[in-house]
Amino acid sequence: MKTFVITGASEGIGAELARQIAQGHGAQAAIVLAARNRERLEAVAAQCLAHGASVQVVPTDVSDEAQCRALIAQAAQQFGRIDVLINNAGVSAQALFEDVRAQDLHWYEELMKVNLWGSVWCTHAALSHLKASRGRIVAVSSLAGLVGVPGRTAYSATKFAMTGFFEALRTELKSSGVSVTTAYPGVVATLIRHRGLNARGEVAGVSGLNEEGAMSAAECARLIIEGMNARRREVVMTIRGKLGRFVKLLAPGVVENMALAALKVEARPQ
Repeated sequence: MKTFVITGASEGIGAELARQIAQGHGAQAAIVLAARNRERLEAVAAQCLAHGASVQVVPTDVSDEAQCRALIAQAAQQFGRIDVLINNAGVSAQALFEDVRAQDLHWYEELMKVNLWGSVWCTHAALSHLKASRGRIVAVSSLAGLVGVPGRTAYSATKFAMTGFFEALRTELKSSGVSVTTAYPGVVATLIRHRGLNARGEVAGVSGLNEEGAMSAAECARLIIEGMNARRREVVMTIRGKLGRFVKLLAPGVVENMALAALKVEARPQ
């Protein structure tokens, strides 16, 4: 039996990852679901149980180090091992930097605690277990962690930080048998941007990006699992994302224009 720990598992990409892992592994999977909302976690757990997987629900706020460490401790105690840690929990944000008032700037730090530090704390707590199982670490970043997106200075900062952290960690762990896969989704059809923060650090309620052609959560999860199973270094999603990464080195102005095109033209982030 393999034990999978998934943060941000109550909906969207995280919930879809859990369902697909349960469907693919059945009774050979032990899945630990972590997020803040217990009710949504229980709903995802029921779907995983229907495929024969063993499931543990651990309500967790990854912006709190103690809760991150408790999550890993409970997973290891319940199932005796950890084979895969999927750092998926995250909060989005959309605001032009000039629109953020000085008294509201603190939410940049709070976003970093969720998107970066939650991953760092969970990974640190799980590292000895993952080395024992020669397991896998997955970090769900974003194309905004490869190319700075206008209106998303805070979000891009957290995702660029994830990119650097897990790239360095991958090299450190190269001889340990533990793989590190960083996934870079583009626009995915979930509610993450609608629940993202605005310039005042409040839930925006709308997306600030062009959602046309958004990838489904199911397809995104499938690509992440495929990369995880193959122990790939990176999973860069969408043709535009792959192209943009290399064009950035040769013609950064072109990539900046591509990034601007991702921003809604009919509404300025507030």
